[in-house]
Amino acid sequence: MTRPVRTRIAPSPTGFPHVGTAYIALFNLAFAKSMGGEFILRIEDTDQTRSTSQSEQMILNALKWLGLSWAEGPDIGGPHAPYRQSERSEIYKKYAEELLDKGHAFRCFCTPEELDQMREAQLAAGLPVKYDGRYANLSREESDALVAQGKPYVIRMRVPSEGVCTIHDMLRGEVVIPWEQVDMQVLLKTDGMPTYHLANVVDDHLMQITHVLRGEEWLPSAPKHQLLYQYFGWQMPVLCHMPLLRNPDKSKLSKRKNPTSITYYRDAGVLPEALLNYLGRMGYSLPDEQEKFSLDEMIASFDISRVSLGGPVFDIEKLYWLNGEYLRAMDTTTLKHALLSWANDDEKLTAITKAIQPRINLLSDAINWAGFYFQNLPDISSEDFAHKTLDSEQILEILYLATWQLEALPAWTEDNIYQIMKSLAAHFDIKLKDFMQPFFVAIAGSTASTPVMNSMAIIGADMTLARLRHACEVLGGLGKKKLKKLEEKNKALPNFLADSTV
Repeated sequence: MTRPVRTRIAPSPTGFPHVGTAYIALFNLAFAKSMGGEFILRIEDTDQTRSTSQSEQMILNALKWLGLSWAEGPDIGGPHAPYRQSERSEIYKKYAEELLDKGHAFRCFCTPEELDQMREAQLAAGLPVKYDGRYANLSREESDALVAQGKPYVIRMRVPSEGVCTIHDMLRGEVVIPWEQVDMQVLLKTDGMPTYHLANVVDDHLMQITHVLRGEEWLPSAPKHQLLYQYFGWQMPVLCHMPLLRNPDKSKLSKRKNPTSITYYRDAGVLPEALLNYLGRMGYSLPDEQEKFSLDEMIASFDISRVSLGGPVFDIEKLYWLNGEYLRAMDTTTLKHALLSWANDDEKLTAITKAIQPRINLLSDAINWAGFYFQNLPDISSEDFAHKTLDSEQILEILYLATWQLEALPAWTEDNIYQIMKSLAAHFDIKLKDFMQPFFVAIAGSTASTPVMNSMAIIGADMTLARLRHACEVLGGLGKKKLKKLEEKNKALPNFLADSTV
């Protein structure tokens, strides 16, 4: 009997909601709905050091804003709850123990130092970097004895050392991967949390997922997953590895070359239906090749075989052109309501009002003081950054370092932004007033502005970071060698939030 089609999206809440997540979610939803099936959402938050509830909520909000909906998920529940992996740890431990008992997995007692030495030795010898199996042949009794002594361990899966694994992919047909290229994957970490690989397989089975549409970067992991299904004796979902979104230069879509956050495009004034339409055009075309189509139209004629394996290029200018087509097709009343809806964020408007109130004498003055809050990227030139004490290369370094430090903030608050800026200024022995001048230009387009750190908090992380990257481009950027040195300098910076409350 044929199982009802069920697909899923499983984002990791470790950052901003990525357009790549929306792209994969769209194709999973379209495929499931076109087959009369269901699309569900679960949260892969096993990385407890980076996962945040703020990120999870941003992802859910962004996908809902786009018009994507799911039948089951952490926000609405369902028959296979819980839908957060952090709440399913006992389930994964049970299945990891089952693999141990069956001899399909083993405990590895390597320390981080041992693993580092192993990698260094392999690199020095010109060998592939992977686990060398040093604990794979311990007897169960020896392994149990080390556990009894309190020695920390992870659980790794056993992998054949010879032969090949053949994977069937909906777009690529038969894919052959030699087993010698497949590592003995960690399944359960020392903290008892699963890695993606174990959690992914267990959850897909228990949640009755029939088809997995995911990015092609996961293709090398497919042999591990297929092996785990065989070890458990479960039916494996049908796999489909979608082509990755690309920058115009064909490199993998990256926030350092293109804004990648869904909320950035929302705040810039892109319509949800236009962005969804554009993502639907990524490597796919409707039978009649039409440019504009709705989600319902995509579902009605969806055929996964029409996906092209050539890397689809995410071109912002084409997205903006398509968005313009949607705007121009609206009647005046609809466009008016779209404008008001886009600008009518009560919390944001309240914060802006508070910021400009001390500076206005007429209501019309609000336009001059508040306009930059609603801009996409300010119209600025390198001359605007002229500084009495800092040269352009120093300004670039400051902007780059601040961008990278702000990207890593666990929570986007004015206090955290202030802590980063104040600490960076002190680290480089620059007066805070002088340090902040380039940021006024980058964020507001002028040094005559409302307090810039408050402005950054109001416009949000996505728009702030996009404007800072834009400022670096306007100033000509740094060459690869200088950028690499600066990245090393950034890694060596102290944790500026260590003594502050996050």
